Amino acid sequence: MESKFKFSPQFVLGVLVIFVGVMFTLDNLDVVDARDYFRYWPVLLIIYGFFKMTGSEAVPARVWGLVITIIGAVFLLEKLYIIDFRVWDLWPIFLIMLGASMMWRTVSRTQAKGGIFTATSDKTDTDSEIRDFVMMGGLTRSNTSSDFRGGEATAIMGGVELDLTGATIKGKEAVLEIFAFWGGIDLRVPESWTVSVQAMPIMGGVEDNTRRPKDEDKRLIIRGYAIMGGAEISNKPFRK
Repeated sequence: MESKFKFSPQFVLGVLVIFVGVMFTLDNLDVVDARDYFRYWPVLLIIYGFFKMTGSEAVPARVWGLVITIIGAVFLLEKLYIIDFRVWDLWPIFLIMLGASMMWRTVSRTQAKGGIFTATSDKTDTDSEIRDFVMMGGLTRSNTSSDFRGGEATAIMGGVELDLTGATIKGKEAVLEIFAFWGGIDLRVPESWTVSVQAMPIMGGVEDNTRRPKDEDKRLIIRGYAIMGGAEISNKPFRK
C-alpha cells in the first residue's frame, strides 16, 4: 500500500537545517556573508513553530508550537529594533500558554483527568484514548481498554504514572503524545508491545527500558517533548 506524504513539522525542521548548512557553506566559500542573513534567525523559529502548531491534532504539540512561534516573533521584533527586552522577560508566556491550553480543552470538550495542584490515584478505566493533564501534582491511573488507541499525557512540574499493562491494542499501532515540562511521565506497557520512541528531549530525557517482543504486530509510538523533565517506559506494572 502506497503511503501518502505528510508535510510534518519534522520535515520543515529538516529543510531549515539544510538551509542553515547551505548558508554556512556559502559563507565559507566567500559567496555570501552569513551574518547578514542569520541576524534574522528568529524567522526559523516562527516557521517551525507555525508548522508544529498547525500540523498536529494533539493539544501539547499545538501549545508547544504556539510557544515557539511567539518566542520567535518576540526575538524577531527585538532584532528589528522594534522592542527591547531581556530573555527573562518572557517567563509570563508560560502562564499564557498554560491558560490557552486549559481554554482549548474546555472549548473542544476534551475531558482531561488530573488538574492543578492534584495528587490523585484513579481507578482503572477502559477509555480507548486517554487525556491526562497534571500541574504541580501527581496522577496515577491504569487503563484496561480492549481497543487502546493512545492519547495525551501532560506533566508540568508534576508527575503522571500510567499503567497500560492490562490494555490491548486492537489495531496495529497506537500513538501517545507526551509533554513533560519540569516533570516526569512513568509509563508501563505490556511485554507484547513494541515501543517506538519518537519524542524529543530538550535538556531532559526519554528512556525506553522495555523488552523487545518476538511478535512485533502491536506497536506503541511515543511522540512529544521532554523539556527539562523526563519520561520512562518499562514493562513492570506498578505495585498495588
